[in-house]
Amino acid sequence: MNVLEKYFEKLLWGSRLTVLIAVVASLLLSLLLFVTTAVDVASLLSHSTDYFYAGAEARKDLKVEMVAHTVGSIDGFLLATILLIFSLGLYELFISELDEAKNSGQSTKLLVINSLDDLKSKLAKVILMILVVTFFEVSLSMPFVEAVDLVYFALGILMVSLALYFSSRSSH
Repeated sequence: MNVLEKYFEKLLWGSRLTVLIAVVASLLLSLLLFVTTAVDVASLLSHSTDYFYAGAEARKDLKVEMVAHTVGSIDGFLLATILLIFSLGLYELFISELDEAKNSGQSTKLLVINSLDDLKSKLAKVILMILVVTFFEVSLSMPFVEAVDLVYFALGILMVSLALYFSSRSSH
């Protein structure tokens, strides 16, 4: 029974390497999203000259559109960051510590993950920031037809503020 138990434990311990699939997939998605968002930013910059040649009315619409695309780019970069944090965190939790991070001296500043709860906490903060940025992006194109629309908008801002407040209190 001792030999069987030893073999099973070795197999069980080795099975943690299947996490490499998630690590590599998350890393590739993160890189893809960074590149895609950078291309979107380059496209936005190339169209920025349209703003200077537009009339006053068109300029107002272009400004709102440019701000919305900028906020969308922030969303893309934040999501890419989530995937990168997820990839690094899974690797450190299940496979090995990142020796390169230790040697550079930035591991304590960049990413300290000792448990799945640490990883979830870091991811939750970045996801909350994505939600805040998305709320801002949607609010740019929100039509205010009735007075109740402003009340709903104010309630949305209050909820976002409360979420940021409670998330900052939980980290202290």
